[in-house]
Parts: sequence; structure tokens; C-alpha cells
Amino acid sequence: MHAEWSDVRIFLAIARAGSLGAAARSCGLTQPTMGRRLKALEAVIGQTLFQRTAHGFVLTDEGSAMLPHAERMEEEFLSLERAVAGSDYRFQGGLRVTSSDWFGVHVLTPVFARFAEMHPDVTIELVTDSRIYSLARRETDLAFRITRFEEVDVVQRKVMRVDYAAYRKRGMEGDPRLITMDAALSHLPDAIWLAERLPGAPVAFRSNDRQAQARACAEGLGIAVLPIPLGDLQPQIERLDLGAAPPARDVWMGYHRDLRRLPRLRALIDHIVEGLAADAAQF
Repeated sequence: MHAEWSDVRIFLAIARAGSLGAAARSCGLTQPTMGRRLKALEAVIGQTLFQRTAHGFVLTDEGSAMLPHAERMEEEFLSLERAVAGSDYRFQGGLRVTSSDWFGVHVLTPVFARFAEMHPDVTIELVTDSRIYSLARRETDLAFRITRFEEVDVVQRKVMRVDYAAYRKRGMEGDPRLITMDAALSHLPDAIWLAERLPGAPVAFRSNDRQAQARACAEGLGIAVLPIPLGDLQPQIERLDLGAAPPARDVWMGYHRDLRRLPRLRALIDHIVEGLAADAAQF
């Protein structure tokens, strides 16, 4: 029996995603290709690794027994990959960065544009998503979050503090309605603060996308709490004094320690820290 790492990677993706479609998207492959690769792996091993159910793919006993071995194989491969990447001293290549939507668009992209002018041989790929990408699996090289990183072997630092404010459409009057987070994110401090400041006010619009909230506010749907670097850029809305400021949030930047000597990553991190310090002074 001889299983290729590429096929073991397919097995892990399906085990984590629970379906061929989701696993295919995470691997950048088509669903039929994932299915063929899984069948080939099962043929090599001589075991059925997943039970196909109406609710997705569930590990069989044989698949469950294989899972920890596959994860150790993955960690060894990724450790080697990170070590090779970290010893690449060429000042060229790609860097993948992940952040929330509004932060990536309105805060990071202007900083990246200035970096690109200085280093034209480095390509930055920005992924704005609420999903938590793994630094250990190199799903991303650099990540920005509003909570501290809990993963092991992650180098992290607080890069800025983001202030928030309440906003409404310029000239808007009448009984207030609220623009706030969706139910899954209703526990966030700014959502709780807004509900406490305007108790009984009906909710007009919910979204987990800050840019959608800002647009809804500009359309006059209601009062929103927005990060000031986003809200102050919208000409149709204005800050609203509700007697106190909403709670601020810290932004954390993290990368895997195996990449700490990668020159292009070091240069980008230094540029980001300097750029965010300069931009924060505007707000």
C-alpha cells in the first residue's frame, strides 16, 4: 500500500468539510475530481473511508482510524513547506492576507497599494472573509483579527485600536430604527451597545457585512454603529451623539513563526505597521 500525500490531502479536506463540494472549493478542484481521487485512495488502502449519507460524508471506523495518521502526515508536510518558504530570500513572489471585509477594503488596500509601488515583484492576494483561515496549514500567510490568536506557533501583535461611532443619514429625523449585526453576531459589543442605547427601537436591517450596514445607513434605513475609518468615508451619513461612544476594538496581526525570516513578509509587516500608524492619526 502506498498513498500519495496529494490523495491524503483530499481525504483530510473531505473529512473536515463533510461534503465533496465544500472540500473541492477548499482545494481548488472540481467535485468530480475530488470524487475520483477519493475512490483511488480507497482502492489503494482497500477500505471504505466515508459513509455517504443524505447529510454528507461521515467517516467510517476505518476512516476515523486513518484520520490522526493523516493529520500527522499533514503537519510534517506543512512544517517542511513552511521551512522551505521561510528560507526563500528572494524579494519576489506572493503573499496571502486575510481580514474582515471593511478592514481589508478601506484600511489595508491603501497600504498595500503603496507597498506595491515600492515592491513590484511581490504579489499580494487579499481575501476578505469571516472564516478563520489557518496559518499552520498556510491557508494564509498573514491574518488580521479583532481577537487574539489562539493557535500555537503564531507570532502576533496588536496593530491598531479601532474606534466606533453611531451614524445616521444626513438630515434624517423621526423615530429611530436600528441597523445592526445578524443574529450570529448579535453578541458583538457594538451591537449590544446600540440596543442598550436605544431600547425598544425596531430593527430595520441586519447584516454581518459592515459595508452593507453603511450603505443601508446612507439609504436612510436607520442608525448604525460603524468603525470610524469606514463611517467617516461615507459622505451621505453623519455621526450621531447618543451620550457615549461605542466600545472600541483592537486589531491583531498574526503569522506563523516559521515564516518570520521571509524577506517579503517582513517587509510587508513593517510597511503595514508604519502605514496603519500614519492612517490611524487621521481618525
